[in-house]
Amino acid sequence: MDRNQIIGIVLILAMLVGYQLLVPKPAPDKQAAQQTQTTKPTTESAAVAAIDQAEQPIDSAAAKAQFGAFAAVASGQARDIVVENKDIKVTFSTHGGQVKEVVLKGYKTYNQKPLVLIDEKSSKTLLELPTKQGNVDLHQLYYQTTAQNGTVSGQSQQIVFRAEVAPGQSVEQIYTIPAEGYVLDYNLKLDGLTNNLATGDIRFFWEDKMRQYENDLSNNRKAATINYLTANESFEKLTEGESNQEVTVEEPVQWFTIKHKYFLSGFVAKNSPLRKASFKTLVNPADSSVVKTAIADVLLPITDIKAGKGQYKFYYGPNEFQLLGSVAPEFDQNVYLGYSVLKPINKYFFVPVFNFLAKYISNYGLLIIALVLFVKLILTPLTYKSYISMAKMRVLQPELNEMKERVGDDMTKQQAEQMKLYQEVGVSPLSGCIPVLATMPILFSLFMLFPNLIELRQKPFLWATDLSTYDAFITFPAIPFIGSHLSLFTVLMTASSIAYAYYNNQTTPTQPGPVNMKAMSYVFPLMFMFVLNSYPAGLTFYYFISNVVTIAQQQLIRRFVDEDKIKAVLDENRRKNAAGEGKKPGGFQALLQKQLAAADEARKNADEAQKRAKSKK
Repeated sequence: MDRNQIIGIVLILAMLVGYQLLVPKPAPDKQAAQQTQTTKPTTESAAVAAIDQAEQPIDSAAAKAQFGAFAAVASGQARDIVVENKDIKVTFSTHGGQVKEVVLKGYKTYNQKPLVLIDEKSSKTLLELPTKQGNVDLHQLYYQTTAQNGTVSGQSQQIVFRAEVAPGQSVEQIYTIPAEGYVLDYNLKLDGLTNNLATGDIRFFWEDKMRQYENDLSNNRKAATINYLTANESFEKLTEGESNQEVTVEEPVQWFTIKHKYFLSGFVAKNSPLRKASFKTLVNPADSSVVKTAIADVLLPITDIKAGKGQYKFYYGPNEFQLLGSVAPEFDQNVYLGYSVLKPINKYFFVPVFNFLAKYISNYGLLIIALVLFVKLILTPLTYKSYISMAKMRVLQPELNEMKERVGDDMTKQQAEQMKLYQEVGVSPLSGCIPVLATMPILFSLFMLFPNLIELRQKPFLWATDLSTYDAFITFPAIPFIGSHLSLFTVLMTASSIAYAYYNNQTTPTQPGPVNMKAMSYVFPLMFMFVLNSYPAGLTFYYFISNVVTIAQQQLIRRFVDEDKIKAVLDENRRKNAAGEGKKPGGFQALLQKQLAAADEARKNADEAQKRAKSKK
């Protein structure tokens, strides 16, 4: 490399490092951050204060003043009912007739504790009914039920919570727990209460202080958000990141979810959509015990509930693509599958193939190897075409070297002569690039998919204890731009990328230009090593195996390619073109020929002008 190339590479690296060190990350708004610790907005503060106040014992006079006609069921003895199936354990409370705790039985936290998705400390709800005496929180009433602790098997089980306000007047909350799965059907009924109700809808307020389930708190905060689907089936979400976000939705909402990296708590309207939805996520950087505070504030149409159509669903479970499609329309969009261009590749190819292989291969490291082999087999025709293109370049290498010696260091002349040679022998300079570019969507699709695959979560392979996160093979004090660990799979990926670049550089001629692309092919893997160091081990392992298989594949193809025959074909093309028997160039070749002719003409004019100027002197 010459001095300019070295300077260029150093500047590129300096810009990357400088960006990481000097560009500030979006900081949480100070006022909003303060709200998470102190005041909160007015409506939010009032809701939380009402919940906290109602948890304290009250006397009959205070109950009458606060609950009006509902005072008779404003006090009582709380009792827990624990119901479970093979997937989920749900604790209900007669105080509020609500879900008190949810444990996902098939999952553990990063430190191998039971995965409690919600509990009464982290999750608070309010179900506010407008009455003529004021708003009454139905989640602060005491309900009666005949349900007992038990395990659901064979068929679903229904639990009815009933609060009898007066003879012939009651509130019912009915939950249906499935024999398996994570969806709880929920029905809200009001009987004989029409004369007590004021105008307005029922307010459902949900605040969840999201727990940390994965090892990387920063990554958890970036992934945690609230997703929702509007009535016209437009999927939206609060911006993921480590700053506060808030949105008020103008149109009705069919469902919303409080999304962790790999788990969801969701609420779905079966009939009329939710109204006047407001969603918020708050981050307190000083509090490492909470990933984010998620707040959902919506209205349930009172007309539905009066008509006996107050039917909803709760989803408490994994964010797994295969499970979500049957929950609600577009509910599987909670699993991020990449940009709209790449999403079909993941949705219709990689996810089905991955799940098919998982039926037969229980070790997910071996599954990834099988996935690589399957993809490489499909891409073999493109790989073969790319190798043939490189073989042609290898055959032309002696002529290219001779051309460089003849024209010297003039890059313009080098490019012109090189294009003339390609035209003479009928070689397109893009023929080797197109197959490589065709594989790029696959690499980018996997880059989007692997960090969102719950199937990889806590699946070990070799030294990696969890393929869904980085393998911290070596840990050390935090270093800017690198972090506090070194991923061995990322190092192996980088080494294989450099080996692949070296192999290619031995068989590909140096292209003339201001930047030595052969040198850059060694720099890019090093740059990506820093970028991917904190990405899932499953992703970097896939890239590593893919590089190794590609090198082996090209070595195998090389045994079946006769370069003497390729040279004979190129010589025959040269003879035909010289005799005018060859095909007329079309497309890119025709455009290239026209540009070369224009460049030659411009160079000749410049030389003549220079000669005239010298003769005048």
